[in-house]
Amino acid sequence: MRENKNKSDINAEIQRSGFMNFFSFPADSFVKLVTFSPNEYIIEESLLPSHLFFLTSGRAKLYTTLANGKIALIDFFRAPCFVGEMELVGHTQDICSVQAIEPCVCLALPILQCREMLLTDPVFLRKICLYLGGKNARNIRSLTKNQAYTLENRLAGFILLSTATDIYKEKHSHAADYLGVSYRHLLYVMAQFIEKGFLKKENRIYRIADKQALLELAHVVDPDLFF
Repeated sequence: MRENKNKSDINAEIQRSGFMNFFSFPADSFVKLVTFSPNEYIIEESLLPSHLFFLTSGRAKLYTTLANGKIALIDFFRAPCFVGEMELVGHTQDICSVQAIEPCVCLALPILQCREMLLTDPVFLRKICLYLGGKNARNIRSLTKNQAYTLENRLAGFILLSTATDIYKEKHSHAADYLGVSYRHLLYVMAQFIEKGFLKKENRIYRIADKQALLELAHVVDPDLFF
């Protein structure tokens, strides 16, 4: 995590993102402007976050380690969104990892200084309730889509969500678990994507060769998906 202390940059990001619309107290007096590199942790598993983050640009993924040692992908985040809001409101068990997929810019409020103000701010609490309700509805829609659409459509969206700079390198086991399919079925569809020229295999990674084709498949599931 790198902090930018330039006041002009901080104010510009606050204005651009509409950050102050979430608060009735002077949150801009406490906020920091921070950047995370690809693969860097925004929140580390089992560690209470020191900040409430508002992701203003970039994408990240949420995952956890199961009791048997397997890694389970849970969700993907894209700006604008909060990161660490569950821990702020008291959900401190089973803290999951949030890892940047691409460069992520965040406005960060230190929880030690701002916790009481945040939890007694009616504007913030209303906004966060609406945000959590929207996230829950989105998760329900995702579960429904997993049952209603083919793996080709869902895998195309997954590849686009988890890819930075057109390089896909997610482990097949993680992808198969997230999409609710067998490892063999996933490999079969990946091979089809290579045969059709959507992907190009390069050693242990895949390079997106035809993003438009993947977008067309993904848009069947989510017409609002864009990259």
